[in-house]
Order: sequence, then C-alpha cells, then structure tokens
Amino acid sequence: MYHARLWSVRHARLLEAFYQCFEKVLIRLHPLFERIGYQRLEQPVAATEKVVKGFLFDCRMCGRCVLSNTGMSCPMNCPKNMRNGPCGGVRPDGFCEVKPDMRCVWVEAWTGSQRMREGAAIESVQIQLDWRLQNSSAWLRVAREKGEQRAGSL
Repeated sequence: MYHARLWSVRHARLLEAFYQCFEKVLIRLHPLFERIGYQRLEQPVAATEKVVKGFLFDCRMCGRCVLSNTGMSCPMNCPKNMRNGPCGGVRPDGFCEVKPDMRCVWVEAWTGSQRMREGAAIESVQIQLDWRLQNSSAWLRVAREKGEQRAGSL
C-alpha cells in the first residue's frame, strides 16, 4: 500500500484530472442517486470507494476526503492525524518522527500539490473532521452536496 500511496503522489496531476472528470459524472448522476435513494447506495458505494481509495491512497474512509487539497496524500495516514500541515516533528530528511521508515504525509502532500494544477489548495485550512462520517462515502457526499447546489442555481 505504501508504494501505491507514493505512486499516487508522484502522479497527482493525472489523478487530479481524473477526479475532476469523475466528480462531474457524480454530480450529473445526482438526480438518479436521489431517485434510487442515497441511503440505499451508501453501503455498496462506500465499499467500492474503500477498495479503490484504500489501494491508491491507503484511505481511512474519514468521510470528508481532502485528497484534492493535499497533493493526493491522505492526511489520515499521519500517525498524529494532522489535517492542516505537519506536526513539527518532521525529521530533516523528510521522514516521520513517529514512524521513521515513512515519509511525512505532509512532505508528500506538499510535493504532490506542486504537481497539481490547483495545488495552491493545500494552503486552505481544513475543517475539523466529523467522526460521525467515518466509513461513509465521500463520493456520494460530493454528489449530493454539489448536485443540490447545482440544482439550486438552475
């Protein structure tokens, strides 16, 4: 998993472009998702999301994905669960102070963000994590929130 995670950061721009297209599809599917029922879709979509994002990003299914803002490096992989930058214990070589054989998640996030078109998003402050969302689908949440927003603006 760790090597796939590093691959994802190295290919952050490609994954960013893919996700932007994928998000557009999700938003367009919002009316269909509403008809089917988001509750009904939650379990199978979350299971699929867990497999895909688990492989690529070592995703912890926090329910509020910020990969687009963190250079495709999941901040939930930080042993201290830091969501807004490194803890200050990063070693001079860029490795984690808690797990010395692992590069700091935020060093990787900065590297990945430099490869992305919208890499400046790393400077935005992340809201506090709502643990009630853990193990729920961030994809469906994006489809619902942005789909409703889009429907409201039409």
